[in-house]
Amino acid sequence: MNSKFTIPLYTLLVLLFILSDQQLLIAQGHHHHSSIVKPPAHGHNHSVEQKIYFPDLPNTKTISCDFHMHTVFSDGSVWPDIRVSEAVREGIDCISTTEHLEYQPHSKDIPHPDRNRAYELARASARNTNLIVIAGSEITRQMPPGHSNAIFINDANPILTEDPMDAFEEAARQGAFIFTNHPQWTAQRKDGIASYDPMHLELIEKNMLHGIEIVNEHSYSDEALQLALDYNLTLVGTSDVHGLTDWMYDIPHGGHRPVTLVFAKERDPKTIREALFNRQTVVWFNNLFIGRQKWLTPILKASLPIRVIGYQTDTQILELELVNATHSRFTLRNTTDYTFHEDASVFIVEPQSTKTLLVKTLQRVDTVKLKFEFLNGILAPNKHPVIDYTLAVEK
Repeated sequence: MNSKFTIPLYTLLVLLFILSDQQLLIAQGHHHHSSIVKPPAHGHNHSVEQKIYFPDLPNTKTISCDFHMHTVFSDGSVWPDIRVSEAVREGIDCISTTEHLEYQPHSKDIPHPDRNRAYELARASARNTNLIVIAGSEITRQMPPGHSNAIFINDANPILTEDPMDAFEEAARQGAFIFTNHPQWTAQRKDGIASYDPMHLELIEKNMLHGIEIVNEHSYSDEALQLALDYNLTLVGTSDVHGLTDWMYDIPHGGHRPVTLVFAKERDPKTIREALFNRQTVVWFNNLFIGRQKWLTPILKASLPIRVIGYQTDTQILELELVNATHSRFTLRNTTDYTFHEDASVFIVEPQSTKTLLVKTLQRVDTVKLKFEFLNGILAPNKHPVIDYTLAVEK
């Protein structure tokens, strides 16, 4: 390339970059309320490129978990270290590589008589990260009982049995947490309706079935949620990823894998397992939060605190800021008698942002009480949580 042309072109590009950067700074200065909020530290030391962040609760850690995924050691397409790398990049706290025990389509290319191998490789790959890797396997049978995951196991090999009930008994003997996989899967339920057969009810009665996936891959099931509520099972949401999470969930463009938020005393396997047996979970899927009242309300409220700015000049219009440091969108509906100066009764708070809310209080007050229905929160089919905020106002 001609050097006489190269130098001015380079200079022009630099000048354009500087000017565009200055315009961006000016724009950010004029739009303070749409600025990005940096999430608080989450206790991770590893580098994170695509973060999943939710705040901890008082005396409880919020731990993002994915307990269902596959590698080439069953019917997946990647080596176990890729599962670890994906989780670290996305800010996941805990994973389990749950290979099919009975279904081994790659066995001619990757023979492995030891069904613990994928877990061992994943655990070794995660050694220099804060990612927790849990041992697990998928018990893969026809209906009933269909597919189930057993996690927190000691040895996958003896769970590979001819009789499915023997497999569950062995997993339970090892202290496993066992849950039903994709109960709405049309390959096993042609109508897409999650339901339990007598065998499932026997497993529940014998304490050999503890949870159920209400979300699997891209699918959410109201019926599975109702089964969890009816039989007092732990709510679980998983990716069940076989290829790459980036491709499957379009993560580079703002998508996210489904995760189970586990509320445990500490970030360690022992307390995560304990929390799962105590049903201390909320599932996050496509900006939806699904959980029981005891855990759903606190995590929603902690994820969207409200900051009082004050009354605007000599008006009776109170300015508030809703601060969303998470990577989830929130959809709220006002259920009080107050109306807003710029918003309708239903509004959205975007991820990693602040939302200004101008409340018409009619007179200047010392305390304002707001109540919102979180439309992206699900307590039960067709039931959303309503959350109160009591805010002190400085006159």
